[in-house]
Amino acid sequence: MLAAMSGTPKITPLVEAHRRAKARLVDFAGFTMPLQYTGILDEHHTVRKAAGLFDVSHMGEVEFTGPRALETADNLVTNNVASLEDGQALYSPICHAHGGIVDDCLVYRFSQEHVRIVINASNIAKDVAHFSSQEVTGCTLEDASERFALMAIQGPEAIGILTTLAGAAVAKIAPFHFAELEAGGVRCTAARTGYTGEDGFEIFCAPTGAEALWEALMEAGRARGLKPCGLGARDTLRLEARLPLYGNDITDETTPLEAGLGWTVKLNAADFIGRDALSKQKAEGLTRKLVCLEMRSRGIARHGYAIHLPDDAGELGERVGEITSGTKSPTLNTAIALGYVPKACAKRGTRVLVAVRGKKVEAEVVKGPFYKRA
Repeated sequence: MLAAMSGTPKITPLVEAHRRAKARLVDFAGFTMPLQYTGILDEHHTVRKAAGLFDVSHMGEVEFTGPRALETADNLVTNNVASLEDGQALYSPICHAHGGIVDDCLVYRFSQEHVRIVINASNIAKDVAHFSSQEVTGCTLEDASERFALMAIQGPEAIGILTTLAGAAVAKIAPFHFAELEAGGVRCTAARTGYTGEDGFEIFCAPTGAEALWEALMEAGRARGLKPCGLGARDTLRLEARLPLYGNDITDETTPLEAGLGWTVKLNAADFIGRDALSKQKAEGLTRKLVCLEMRSRGIARHGYAIHLPDDAGELGERVGEITSGTKSPTLNTAIALGYVPKACAKRGTRVLVAVRGKKVEAEVVKGPFYKRA
């Protein structure tokens, strides 16, 4: 169970497994979490080439139950929850009435009367308050975060490793679907979802079974190259795949349309919070966009660094935007970043300059994602 005394970071059910593996532990979103084990680069390449196992038990789970559970969840997110079948999941932003993003989430339909929404750790209290502020009848909302442990096994070997423990039923789980399984003697729900750009599963179980399942997965995956991985590699992996990070790339002041998430906004489906504002923005046209940037000269762009147009002399000219996420891509061996720029500067091939510690670094707008698995 996620637990801690007031004022101290919470711990996940897997904290002792991380300590035994000599993980570097850090405070993250109010939790003690592993940043890395063998190193971010090694863990990143391990996920791309074999498989990595992540503790993501800090994420929040909100359960919706009752005859109007599906309808209630559909009203809270921009994507079309009503289109889901039992055992299916989807990704969606959650929006304010003004169109800004409260959070992004995964929605899981267990039945017409049971829906689970998984939210970011830093936003649990905020999201639950947002959900609870809506008038709801025929549906009970529960912050069930302490009732679940959650781990993610990601990479090309993930399906084979989980199959070793849970049998042939694993292969029948299609992307963005989930099923109840027994793996390593632990009852769990395995969803074919993830945050790395690789195939894999996110696995829910009771906190009491978490350590046994973690160790069973590690043992089953040892011969296939499985390693435990931390938040550092999770961040570089998701950025290569152009998966947004809440608080950086998407916030209360950015909309899904600006963030390139228009495919998750179903304006012609059921009503949802923020629909009018997003319809208006789409009709009037965007003024800015989140773009992918590759650095063309030496330097790494980081969150908060300014984006400029070059002046006539090729120096830092007009400031037009800001970096939201940036790193050196371990897979591509080049510096990459995301950032918001005016629509006129968002065309592929546009050259800009990023102010990196007072120095100019040349960058180019490129098509995303930076990495897509074969």
